[in-house]
Amino acid sequence: MDGLQLIKNTIAPVRETIIQHPLYSHMRRMEDIRLFMQYHVFAVWDFMSLLKSLQRHLTCTELPWVPVGSAATRFLINEIVTGEESDVDPSGNRVSHFELYLQAMDQVGADTTDIRNCTLKGVSLSTIFDSAPPAASEFIQYTFSLIKNAPVHVQAAVFTFGREDLIPDMFLALVNDLDKQFPGQISLFKYYLERHIEVDGDHHSHLGMQMVQELCGDNPVKWKEAAEASRVALEKRNALWNGILEEIKSVEII
Repeated sequence: MDGLQLIKNTIAPVRETIIQHPLYSHMRRMEDIRLFMQYHVFAVWDFMSLLKSLQRHLTCTELPWVPVGSAATRFLINEIVTGEESDVDPSGNRVSHFELYLQAMDQVGADTTDIRNCTLKGVSLSTIFDSAPPAASEFIQYTFSLIKNAPVHVQAAVFTFGREDLIPDMFLALVNDLDKQFPGQISLFKYYLERHIEVDGDHHSHLGMQMVQELCGDNPVKWKEAAEASRVALEKRNALWNGILEEIKSVEII
């Protein structure tokens, strides 16, 4: 079986669970959007950390410079980094996707205190894990365990199949409806999702698949490791969605 198809087959059941998750139907109010973003922003942030881990593995980030790996993989990861760290906001200004997300949180009135404190220079990972909401903390701890311990082909697979194309179109449609209900109050979040689908879910996912192919090659063991790690990463995402849904439900009851 083709390696990419092996991964797709392995992750298909849990990926479908995420796409059909009941969380989306419970996000009906601005309060729900705020709560969602206060959890999800930690996944947006640790995504950037996983991205930079890949860049460190696949390119030279030390001095003096020396060629590392293949030029093909260097191109692929650098192309993705450029898009994630230096995209454009609605006004055409350069901004990372994480910073754009913070702007969207500010616009809707979501609390950014925890995530801003966690991303100050010098803050330890243990402090970040303790500061994040429990479901988000478990999610980012898994990501950083991969960054610390997993080989680069596994990190690349999780980055590509566990992170790049998960926000379903139905979620964007929901945000579009809320944007109409609350004109102008959620436009940056809508724009973020549109960029996520257009850039990450299309161009970057294709680059990521090429990167995984480059790194796994013809090695069946690497492909199996990549598939299993991608499946676990999606299970962690599903657990994050479950945690957010539980809190939204608890607020609904109040």
